[in-house]
Amino acid sequence: MTEKNISAAPRPVMLCILDGWGDRQDRHNNAVALANTPNWDRLAAHCPKAQLQASETFVGLPKGQMGNSEVGHMNLGAGRVVLQDLPRIDDAFERGVVADNPNMAAFVTKLKATGGAAHLLGLLSPGGVHSHQDHMAKLANLLIEAGVPVKVHAILDGRDTAPKSAIPYLNTFMEAAPNAEIATLSGRYYAMDRDKNWDRVEGAYRAMVQAEGLAAGDPVAAVEASYADGKNDEFVLPVVLDGYDGMKAGDGVIMANFRADRAREILSALLDPAFDGFEQADIEFAATLGMVEYSSAHNAFLETLFPAEQLENTLGAVVSAKGLKQLRIAETEKYAHVTFFFNGGEEAVFDGEERILVPSPKVATYDLQPEMSAPEVTDKLVAAIESDAFALIVVNFANTDMVGHTGNLEAAIKAVEAVDGCLGRLADALEKAGGAMLVTADHGNAEQMINLETGQAHTAHTLNPVPLLLVGTGLEGMSLRSGRLADVAPTLLDLMGLEKPAEMTGESLVAQAQQSAAE
Repeated sequence: MTEKNISAAPRPVMLCILDGWGDRQDRHNNAVALANTPNWDRLAAHCPKAQLQASETFVGLPKGQMGNSEVGHMNLGAGRVVLQDLPRIDDAFERGVVADNPNMAAFVTKLKATGGAAHLLGLLSPGGVHSHQDHMAKLANLLIEAGVPVKVHAILDGRDTAPKSAIPYLNTFMEAAPNAEIATLSGRYYAMDRDKNWDRVEGAYRAMVQAEGLAAGDPVAAVEASYADGKNDEFVLPVVLDGYDGMKAGDGVIMANFRADRAREILSALLDPAFDGFEQADIEFAATLGMVEYSSAHNAFLETLFPAEQLENTLGAVVSAKGLKQLRIAETEKYAHVTFFFNGGEEAVFDGEERILVPSPKVATYDLQPEMSAPEVTDKLVAAIESDAFALIVVNFANTDMVGHTGNLEAAIKAVEAVDGCLGRLADALEKAGGAMLVTADHGNAEQMINLETGQAHTAHTLNPVPLLLVGTGLEGMSLRSGRLADVAPTLLDLMGLEKPAEMTGESLVAQAQQSAAE
């Protein structure tokens, strides 16, 4: 298609992101394959189908690094491979330039003037999704070599890594940064909430700030005790290590996480004077520093080591510039992904862009409610399709990722089946409206629920490709080529009859011969 026949384009064109729905042939412990999915099966049998690469260098990550939701949505919306913060930060440490960063130098200068300690927060694992423990060790050593004592608030993973993997990671970190003091431990369930579960965040906060919580003499022993109590890494209750007496005036806070969404709440609790989630302690910090920008609001009280790099002409910007209306919709857990991350880290709403947020259910873990809020999201989607108000709709179904992270195979199967029912409703509504839909995922997860090497539940993302389906009316004879997430935005623009901008280096995956025939 070209812009001269935009009036012939399907309306609406929808991008349906099935978060964590990977493509894996082996049915063993594969929730996607084991689920009863009549709608998916029907669409996959009769619609153009291909695969997308969603990890490693295909999405701007190092080789061997699984994709994640932030990276996936950035690539989907940008229409180009976006170099991610993990390799960007790796490169800075390898070149030895972090100590010379003006904001790092200022952080050190302020703490040396007050004699305060640097409180280093971060997800202590090699998962590479929210952080990397190598960065934490290098930050700790850099600060200690500069004469600043370091107290580490280690957040334990078990979600982007195996559920019981914290002990070797702690040992590796302590060997790499032997002079850093581990002050507190907390499972990410508490310290990295993103859904305003302030009771969880407060537990981690009280341990870090006021040294209140379970007591332990040794971090490894604390984790072992948690395992004995039936709590894996993600759910380790906040623990205060012997000798730690809290944060003091004149201290500094430095956050090592490079992914924003799960760092915002604990940082707001620690540093935002306008925070109202629970009562804060009154501490005047001498310096604050974040690995990246966590939001424009956080920029007001937190300096940054690696500022965001601007992405021009993302999908949302192109559609807006053409005067067309677009809708972004998701439940709370993935709302930031279809808005902030999909827009290339841009918080402003584009002209003509509308957003619908559906609250996620308030349950301890989503295996307790595998359907999550997918039915409500679908209700609103069907109404939006029927309204004929939008040229483009972007939706995220969170189920297969959020339930996949629990490691519960039976619940993950139910999550897949819930999403399948929603897909059927959307396909019917689009057929009546004359619309089209690209169905894909941002990364894999639920298609592999057991770690084949360890036998433990597999709660992390995968390196598997993700499916790509083209559903709709007036698409007879079309076919799709396989590609990568960066090709999705150009494909959507092609379906909408819009030209892709020069900044988009991805390619439309609608087969060229069929494009010519459609024109």
